[in-house]
Amino acid sequence: MKNWETIEAVERHPDKVSGAWVFRGTRVPVAALFENLRDGASIDEFLTWFPGVQRSQVEAILDYEVMELAEAKP
Repeated sequence: MKNWETIEAVERHPDKVSGAWVFRGTRVPVAALFENLRDGASIDEFLTWFPGVQRSQVEAILDYEVMELAEAKP
């Protein structure tokens, strides 16, 4: 489970999208970002498809993940 509580770009509520992490102020699951990137979409395409999500929110998530990978111990 991700420790995204410290990221202001996301939120999670039990009564919103079944408690999944979503981009703050939207119902867009964070998982949708990773699924679309995995499938070859660009960030610009993702933002077009999900207009409620801000570029700064996407960048915050990606920056967090890069930091987590850098700190991961083998």
